Amino acid sequence: MISRERNYPALVKEVRRQLALSQEGLARELGVSYTTINRWENGQSQPSKMAKVLFDSFCEK
Repeated sequence: MISRERNYPALVKEVRRQLALSQEGLARELGVSYTTINRWENGQSQPSKMAKVLFDSFCEK
C-alpha cells in the first residue's frame, strides 16, 4: 500500500506519464472525473482513503 506520506500530485503525474495517459484517460481507468485527477495533480485536493486504495490497485496492474 502507498504510504500516506507520498507526494500524490507528483505520483499521479508520474504514473500518467509512464502509462502515456491523459488526465481524462487516467480518470476513465479509475472511474473518477477528469476534474478529480486534475485537482490531485495540482495539489488542490488529496485522494480519499477509498481513492488511494483504488489508485494503489491500479498501480499494481
